[in-house]
Amino acid sequence: MRPVIMSLATLAFCLFALADVQAKPTAKELENMLYLDLKSGRVVIKLRPDLAPKHVERAKKLAREGFYNGLKFHRVIKGFMAQTGDPKGDGTGGSKYPDLKAEFNKEPYVRGTVGAARTNFPDTANSQFFITFQETSFLNGKYTVWGEVVRGMHLVDKIKKGKDGSGEVRNPDIIVKMQVAADAKDHSVMEKPDPKATTGKKKERGSH
Repeated sequence: MRPVIMSLATLAFCLFALADVQAKPTAKELENMLYLDLKSGRVVIKLRPDLAPKHVERAKKLAREGFYNGLKFHRVIKGFMAQTGDPKGDGTGGSKYPDLKAEFNKEPYVRGTVGAARTNFPDTANSQFFITFQETSFLNGKYTVWGEVVRGMHLVDKIKKGKDGSGEVRNPDIIVKMQVAADAKDHSVMEKPDPKATTGKKKERGSH
């Protein structure tokens, strides 16, 4: 009876090992991921060129130029979103590149969605983006979705929040570093189980 038990245990181990290998991202997948390093750890953002190719292209371009490194999370509203990507740190700045034409899509805003920040005019997204803490359906179809947090959403939850409705933060947290995953040397974040799920259904009142 023992040989049968050993064989089943060996088979189970092999299947587990195979599943782990298959779970590792390919070079193509790494090219469409961002590693967002916060003081609390690394967040993984899956890019969605199928939804917003120009916005994804811009995010990757700026990340590769080191544009986002050190930028503040200047507007963070509890139960809503955390916004960053402004070199001025006050919500009025952008990159040296022209604004982007909106790429509105049908992807819903849920917990961990990454969207392009803009003014009241549709075609004004540039470098700023935000990550939603929970479902925010009132943004659907109005702000371009270009990514989603797939690992480390519990770290996004820890970003320092503003104390009033405006979300303005005193001594805000920063992006330590943001890079295209394909350019990184350390991919250990992809080999560890993620502590918490990134999706959620609870709605939050407010506006963006």
